[in-house]
Amino acid sequence: MAEAKKHELVVIGAGPGGYVAAIRAAQLGLDVACIEKEPRLGGTCLRIGCIPSKALLESSELYHETRHTFASHGIVAKNVELDLKAMLARKDGVVDTLTKGIAGLFKKNKITRYEGHGRLAGGTKVEVVAADGAVTALEAQHVLIATGSTSATLKGIELDGERVGTSTEALAWPEVPKHLVVIGAGAIGLELGSVWCRLGAKVTVLEYMDRILPANDAEIAKEAQKILAKQGLEFRLGVKVTGARKDANGAVVTIEGQEPLHADRVLVSVGRRPNTEGLALDKAGIALDPKGRIPVDAHYRTSAKGIYAIGDVIPGPMLAHKAEEEGVACVEHIATGYGHVNYDAIPNIVYTHPEVAGVGKTEEELVAAGVPYRKGAFPYLANGRAKALGMTDGKVKILAHKDTDRILGVHIVGARAGDLIAEAVAAMEFAASSEDLARTCHAHPTLAEVVKEAALAVDGRALHI
Repeated sequence: MAEAKKHELVVIGAGPGGYVAAIRAAQLGLDVACIEKEPRLGGTCLRIGCIPSKALLESSELYHETRHTFASHGIVAKNVELDLKAMLARKDGVVDTLTKGIAGLFKKNKITRYEGHGRLAGGTKVEVVAADGAVTALEAQHVLIATGSTSATLKGIELDGERVGTSTEALAWPEVPKHLVVIGAGAIGLELGSVWCRLGAKVTVLEYMDRILPANDAEIAKEAQKILAKQGLEFRLGVKVTGARKDANGAVVTIEGQEPLHADRVLVSVGRRPNTEGLALDKAGIALDPKGRIPVDAHYRTSAKGIYAIGDVIPGPMLAHKAEEEGVACVEHIATGYGHVNYDAIPNIVYTHPEVAGVGKTEEELVAAGVPYRKGAFPYLANGRAKALGMTDGKVKILAHKDTDRILGVHIVGARAGDLIAEAVAAMEFAASSEDLARTCHAHPTLAEVVKEAALAVDGRALHI
């Protein structure tokens, strides 16, 4: 093997956490290399996750609006047809543009890119195994593991990549299934279920728990379920899926105590698991926790000197923006001695229509912890901008400490909730009270006024209801 190539920092993985960490480290003056096994940069999020799914959500929503809503605006669109091939091509184009953009950022920041599978080789040595088996040796002062996660599955489910598959396959089905069964009522299942429902599929969502969106505030999740059910999604909650497989007519899903469900396709969306296979963690003396994650300290240091980990491979929510923040904090600590992430201010968004967004504690968490709180809520229905948009479903809910009034959590179901939650995140970063938010001037007419009114409602003084 040739002499090892040396860098100050080697990042394994070019997803949101990895590529952002690499860019920030380069900005701080480090000699940075990044290893990625896929030809295109951006990781799961950009290639087969966040970005392509949002492109399809947007396209499918426009299609649905054209067929069902435009007439109420005085816009008559006749003979509207679906060109699924073109819709999928647009999605691919969006992904392609963004992956090329990251490659451009690597070039701009003089980041060395290695294509292949990265694995530890003892100490802070790393090996890159190319597709043809060729091995390149690297040495670094610091190694950052940012290999993300992969789709999880359940016992008894036979993934065949055609009739029974994960979100990866659901982003590229060549035709609209007549009946789609979605296993799992989390963000991924609801988003992709919504896409295919809008395009004409009958969608049945199966969930083991007695509610959808288990990670979200229960009141908001319940409201979201009502809205999505009106859109055509069928929910079967509290059911245990015992198997799913391809059959002669499509696919069959078996459910404990119920008749089997027959469908054209099955989407398995039961969460994700850390992608740590093939990293040779044992060579560095790193042991996984019981959930298969890499334990780290407050500065993302593993048990091995000089080796760090961020994102989906460590504890915490598996969110792209959480990984990005961790990547920045990690390399800033390496370079400057300072770096921090406020985990109480990490937003979570579900890109259905309407969107569901939240930050901070849910009401259930506050009750369980015995934290005294006050609650304020305000409906979109009473907002002028929402009326003008024709998007009146949903509400904003704000939870504030009963004694200090400090905002503890904000939860939204409604139009553009993913954008509105940013104001709440900023407020919580600055330890704002509900009074602070209530006394902040919000432009009229805007959806943001729903946030202001919810803050006023914490003190029982909402103005427009």
